[in-house]
Order: sequence, then C-alpha cells, then structure tokens
Amino acid sequence: MLVKTKAIVLSSLKYQEKSLIVKCFTQSHGLKTYFVRDAFSSRKSNQKIAYFQPLTILEIEAVHKNKGTLENFKEIKIATPFQTIHSDIFKSTIVMFISEILHHSIHEEEKNEQLFTFLETALHWLDNHNQIANFHLILMLEITKYLGFYPDISEMDFPFFDANEGVFTPFHGLGSLTEHETNLFKKLIALKFDNDQKIFHVIERQILLKTLIDYYTFHLGGFRKPKSLEVLSAVFS
Repeated sequence: MLVKTKAIVLSSLKYQEKSLIVKCFTQSHGLKTYFVRDAFSSRKSNQKIAYFQPLTILEIEAVHKNKGTLENFKEIKIATPFQTIHSDIFKSTIVMFISEILHHSIHEEEKNEQLFTFLETALHWLDNHNQIANFHLILMLEITKYLGFYPDISEMDFPFFDANEGVFTPFHGLGSLTEHETNLFKKLIALKFDNDQKIFHVIERQILLKTLIDYYTFHLGGFRKPKSLEVLSAVFS
C-alpha cells in the first residue's frame, strides 16, 4: 500500500555499514519502522542523514506492507525545516530527551492524529521561542492526555498526589508524592508553554522531572529511563 503522510522521527539506528533503521510516528498510521538502504552512501540521495535527526518532521511517501516487517520510503522531504532546534544546545538536548521518551512510550501501530498534531505544534513552538526551561516538563505531562493516563484533577485541593492511581488524595500513601512535591506538580499542571519560565528553580525542575519519569514508569509497561537524562540535567543545571 502506497501511503503519503507526515512523520516525526523518533530514532535512527545504523545497520551494517551504510544503512539505517528509522522509527517514526506517522500521522496516518501511528508507529512505523523503516529501512533506509545506503543512507551513508557517498553518492547523492534524497534520503539524507539530516532527515533522520530526532523529532524532524517529514513528509513521506512510503510503501506499507503492514506485515510486521520493516517498511520502505519511496520519497522523503522535510515538512518544515527547523531554524533553531538543531543548532541550539538547550533545544537539541530537549529534543534528544523527548525523542527517547516517545520512543519508549508509543508502541502501537495505530493512528493517533491528535497526539501527532499536538507534537507538531509543540515542536514549532520550541523552534520559535527562547524561554524554554520548562518545555520538556509541560510536554511530558501533556503527552499523558493522549496516552491515557493524565492525572485526575477533580480533587486537586487534596494535599497529596498518588502517582500509582493518578489521583489527588487526602492521605499520604506508599505511592504518594510528598506535600511539597505535590504542590510543585499542581503548579506544573496549571502551566502552559507561554507562561513564566522562571516559575521553578533548578532543583524544583529536577524534582518534577523525576516525578514525571516515575509516573511514566508506573503507567507504561516497559518504559525505560532515557539515556539522555544525565545530559539534560547537566545542560539545565
């Protein structure tokens, strides 16, 4: 089946000497994995390595056999070139981290166009703004809406957040955040990309990041802590 769709690159893995295995989140078919033959070939090709940097948004034409095997690109182009993401150390570090989060979070080959649209919009926002210290925190929390485990905020007046159950409670249980951690989490829930980026101190961001990674671990089977976490923490320390 010939498919034309937008796709967000989640990861790329070198295969043998010249080829790549590229995992993408597509607008039309969810998660798909592609084989790119001769990606490292010296001869001119439209399948350039630059196309497969983390979270690059592509427009692709591809052959989908839908047999659980690697698919193949027919045509590739960048949908909208980023102006700053891959040249700014802070933005490129965030993108590397978020691509790992998505890689370990999206497992289904099924359409989730709302998540795709949200990610595309968020990436364009990141590319066009400089105050981005909380971007990855807001994004991680917002993604849970589309993956089905966004916190139940109907009882936000309660002083503790139970990460296992995803609810606010009046009592501190085994899976609960402390009252201080819960207050930080409540602030994050209220935050939008355009809000004051200095609302959290460095230590508070680190607490929230750990909280979110633990929350993903509780609710997503097989979720793994991103390898780029240490780099992210160092860049934003």
